Amino acid sequence: MAEEHVREIAKNASVVGGATLVSRVLGFCRDMIVAHVLGAGPAADAFNVAFRLPNILRRLFAEGSMTMAFVPVFSDLREKHGNEAAFAMTRAAHVWLALILGVITALALLFARPLTLAIAPGFANDATQLDLAVRLVRICFPYILAMSLAALCMGALNSMGHFLVPALATSALNVFLIAGCVLAWFFHFDVPTTLAWAVVAGGIGQLAMQEPVLRRFGFRWRGPWTFSDDGIKRMGRLMLPTVFGAAIYQINILVSTQLASFLAKGSISALYYADRLVQFPLGVFGVAVGTVALPSMAKLAASGRTEELKSTLSASLRLTLFICLPATAGLAALAAPMVRALFGHGAFTPEAARAATMALLAYCVGLPAFACVRPLVSAFYALHDTRNPVIAGFYSMLANMVMGAALILPCKFMGLTGTGSLAAPINVRLLAGLALAVSLSSWLNVGILALAFRKKTGAWFKYGRTTGISVALSLLIGLGAWLTPVNKYLALALIVVWAALYMVLAMVFKVEEAMLLLGFIRKRLARISPKN
Repeated sequence: MAEEHVREIAKNASVVGGATLVSRVLGFCRDMIVAHVLGAGPAADAFNVAFRLPNILRRLFAEGSMTMAFVPVFSDLREKHGNEAAFAMTRAAHVWLALILGVITALALLFARPLTLAIAPGFANDATQLDLAVRLVRICFPYILAMSLAALCMGALNSMGHFLVPALATSALNVFLIAGCVLAWFFHFDVPTTLAWAVVAGGIGQLAMQEPVLRRFGFRWRGPWTFSDDGIKRMGRLMLPTVFGAAIYQINILVSTQLASFLAKGSISALYYADRLVQFPLGVFGVAVGTVALPSMAKLAASGRTEELKSTLSASLRLTLFICLPATAGLAALAAPMVRALFGHGAFTPEAARAATMALLAYCVGLPAFACVRPLVSAFYALHDTRNPVIAGFYSMLANMVMGAALILPCKFMGLTGTGSLAAPINVRLLAGLALAVSLSSWLNVGILALAFRKKTGAWFKYGRTTGISVALSLLIGLGAWLTPVNKYLALALIVVWAALYMVLAMVFKVEEAMLLLGFIRKRLARISPKN
């Protein structure tokens, strides 16, 4: 029944969220160390562009379109033909992926300079910075090969009901980057170059962590497969259109990076650190629900249970909003102290901290939309519908490009952006405007997807009383966090208190999503507690 799928999603989302929390905490430790060493200057901008390129491609293809296309096909094969047919398709997918990405990586290494200029055209004004970014791109780019193979493994494990290790595997990148910072600091290595090599090592680590679990499920790399596997053909037909639908947020971030390269030095890094803070609740909670909802909806679609799929999607979105609304309120209320506490030291200047804070506030406007896109897109792909997500993604991207260009280009022509100057201050308003354009375009994406799903399947979303209560409680918690007169470190420490208060109040008002999560936590504690 639909209720069983909702409970399963809540349970698995808690597992993925907990594992992702570990990775995000390590990620913040990583960002604090990198910010301390590199700050928000030319070297940091060069590294962030080099790292962002394969990282965006990872989210765009590996964890985005490829996973979205792979999971429904794998689930359908497993449901109708058993594990061996699904495993054969997985082997073929790895071979095809290695070949295609091998060619793409070779081309990226060969044409690294024009590729870098395409991502950060403003670097053309500084030959030294451009040369550094090109060198780092050539080191970092192979990361996409290892990470994409790891994403296929993640899709297979998730489809078989295992979520813990794939979610924990993301910690490998952060561990290697932290180690890279430490090595560079103690042995006086070039910091950007050391971090670039650490990125590649982190991708390999993520792939290696999942191998033992795959073997426990019976998967072996040696076994039957064919280049012309029917599952691969179906996956290929789904994958190309899913780029716009599954990862439009990453495309919009890429567009913002391009436009930010025309601003003063440090603008790209300030935007990057603001995005990293948004990624914390989005990765821990928002993406977690979308990740676990996809296999459940794919199974329902494969067995023709459309009404249950609609109910599951509606419940997934309510669960997403229940978690993301208080996170949005808290992040907005504590934006300034969070940026100062996590990044505002070493080479990271107060000016850069202010710019990152304003960009973070603008991103908060779109945080619920960022989180809701994934379950919506998953529902379409579970039904093998790629057309509607592509249309919605295209209009979202177009809106972001128009808003961003209308904001930046006139200022550039009037010489107000500070392009190419080390001394020019970061234009905080322009930077926040770029982030706001991403937020507004994401809400447009959600609106188009929701209307298209209604047109396709009929009425499907049930608001209920719980969403209204979540909104009210989130505003209350956010206001309380904003008005509490504490220093930046205590403000961070109190996040746990505000989160606990939100859950307590939600249970007092008998919010369904709170009861689901509480029930799962109680069962987990009962399992691990010693028996009398």
